[in-house]
Amino acid sequence: MTATHHPKDPARPTHLIAVAGNSPGVGKSTLCRSLADWIKSTGATVDPFEEADILTRPAFRPVAEEFAGGAHSVRPETLVAATRAYVAESRAAGTDVLVTDALLPFIPSLVAWGHDEPTIAGVLRDLATAVEPARVTVVYLHDDPATALRRAIDREGPDWETWYVTKLAASPGTRSVHDLPSAAAHLHHEATLTRRLLAATPWNVLPVDITGRDAHHTAEHVRRQLAAVLDFTA
Repeated sequence: MTATHHPKDPARPTHLIAVAGNSPGVGKSTLCRSLADWIKSTGATVDPFEEADILTRPAFRPVAEEFAGGAHSVRPETLVAATRAYVAESRAAGTDVLVTDALLPFIPSLVAWGHDEPTIAGVLRDLATAVEPARVTVVYLHDDPATALRRAIDREGPDWETWYVTKLAASPGTRSVHDLPSAAAHLHHEATLTRRLLAATPWNVLPVDITGRDAHHTAEHVRRQLAAVLDFTA
């Protein structure tokens, strides 16, 4: 599908497309790259934010420093302030669209760090205010967690399973995880929480079930959904 971008109105807000997923292995990074290439092809300016960028982007330096400080967690107010700075910098630079990989809404990290649902809901409210006037669309990819985890292991290798389970087991909010089945059970619970929390935000949420879809068909489906949201013409 081809699309044409309408010229940017200076008063028109930047659009943030946050790609999230209910499990590793659902194809977030692949989709982000595809969407960024598609948006560039329309003539729009796009800033692709990879998952590892949170450790290197200047706006997120306080997040990286706080995480490395010993507790291996970040205060919610630090996340909110860094996100506000990132969106403000992007808007000042005239960027039309931000495509972020596993950035907003930070729910997996907040859960792992031991925050309860009311606290996380409050963080999302603060984030919604912080990113204004940017428009936000959350593309939420979901698959059966056990299936997605196996896909991640096939992609990353057997050592990844040990790393992932150990990482979850070491965090306050995910200490119940001790093997792959308990990791899948946790991800089921987290997905239910995420859907409930996202439904209470002012953001446009686009749920995408990837069952039976390969990366190409997933990207094609998401592009069709986003074309109208981004005011692109097919």
